[in-house]
Amino acid sequence: MAPLPKEQEDAEYMMDRNRALDPPTSHRVKPRSTTIDNTITRPGAVRINVQGAFIVDDDATTPQPIDDAGALHDSQDIRLPHHTAVVSHVAVDIGGSLAKLVYFSREPASEELGGRLNFLKFETDDVEQCLEFINQLKGKQQRLNGSKPGELCVMATGGGAYKYYDRMKEVLGVEVLREDEMECLIIGLDFFITEIPNEVFTYRDVDPMHFAEARANVSPYLLVIIGSGVSMIKVSGPKQYQRIGGTSLGGGTLWGLLSLLTGARTFDEMLAMAEKGDNAAVDMLVGDIYGTDYGKIGLKSSTIASSFGKVFKMKRQAESDAEGGGGLVNGDGAQVDGVAVGKHNFAPEDMSRSLLYAISNNIGQIAYLQSEKHDLEHIYFGGSFIRGHRQTMNTLAYAIGFWSEGEKKAYFLRHEGYLGAVGAFLKRQPKNWGRRNSFEELTS
Repeated sequence: MAPLPKEQEDAEYMMDRNRALDPPTSHRVKPRSTTIDNTITRPGAVRINVQGAFIVDDDATTPQPIDDAGALHDSQDIRLPHHTAVVSHVAVDIGGSLAKLVYFSREPASEELGGRLNFLKFETDDVEQCLEFINQLKGKQQRLNGSKPGELCVMATGGGAYKYYDRMKEVLGVEVLREDEMECLIIGLDFFITEIPNEVFTYRDVDPMHFAEARANVSPYLLVIIGSGVSMIKVSGPKQYQRIGGTSLGGGTLWGLLSLLTGARTFDEMLAMAEKGDNAAVDMLVGDIYGTDYGKIGLKSSTIASSFGKVFKMKRQAESDAEGGGGLVNGDGAQVDGVAVGKHNFAPEDMSRSLLYAISNNIGQIAYLQSEKHDLEHIYFGGSFIRGHRQTMNTLAYAIGFWSEGEKKAYFLRHEGYLGAVGAFLKRQPKNWGRRNSFEELTS
């Protein structure tokens, strides 16, 4: 089917948008058959209607129509109450640690208009389970979103879009389109900032989740993506971006070291241990050196002077005492100042919290320095490292506030791990979709 003339496309877009802004209340409006036909043959012509979109908070009825063993379904779906057109694609962002999947579904057993965006994640080591889930989506998409069976298209981004490309084509037997990772991240963040209420927030202990107002002029800003590693991207406009720095000390570092130091097997177990730990048991604090605050340079007694700084001192003291008293054999325990030391005597919870603070503080300070160097006021943090974990967010926020002397804030997202997947999902849309004022830009 040949592309529609621009004038006809614009006219259809205006009618679709006007119907969405003033929906009928007495009956359900079904999408026109021509719209469905165009959707299936030209999926890029789908216009997701975000009018009235909202996040579904902890909804126990969130649909899980497919057996998703091995997947974690994030309960914060995004409800799109006015979207009526068919959606014939899904998106997956395959990183070094996690594969994130986004797909659209209708409301099950409901006469209500619209549907929702669903969010799932798999460990990349279990990518075959992710592909099997998509395969089931392909077979059930008539019920999920109204499209014809077999008409599924997969939008893929992240390193795994290239590493597993041949495997995806083999297993799924559908069209797989690979999209640039950085561009998808920016498109996804732009969408969340401008279109989804109560998505972006700041965090402090005294004000855990303070939602930020939507901003029409999004750029410029610094985007900090914390996955297995860390990338810092200066965004000057929708397609104007530059990777200006990063660090190899990211989520993969925490995962790897805690796998060696503790018995935790998953990243979520590690975060749960960190929640219970006391980093002061292994970190050397300013108070350990000065006995109090060092107020002259603005350091509290609880400020970390050296991550894991107590470990060597305590272990060396224990070994010295053991040598004088008959020996410490093969990591046997000893007591120093009432604290047990030895090969296995530092609590896994304490080590988890210490390492989480070390990595988060390092990322926060580097992000601040990059924002200063490039004169960027807004700093957004995304990536699957954060996962809504309060110690992580508080540490990143504290680092930005401390080094900027309160002039800058760290901004977080409720769907921080899905920026790339959502961006890839939106790449299947026409030009200018997903930004406020795009209607005016399209018809001007």
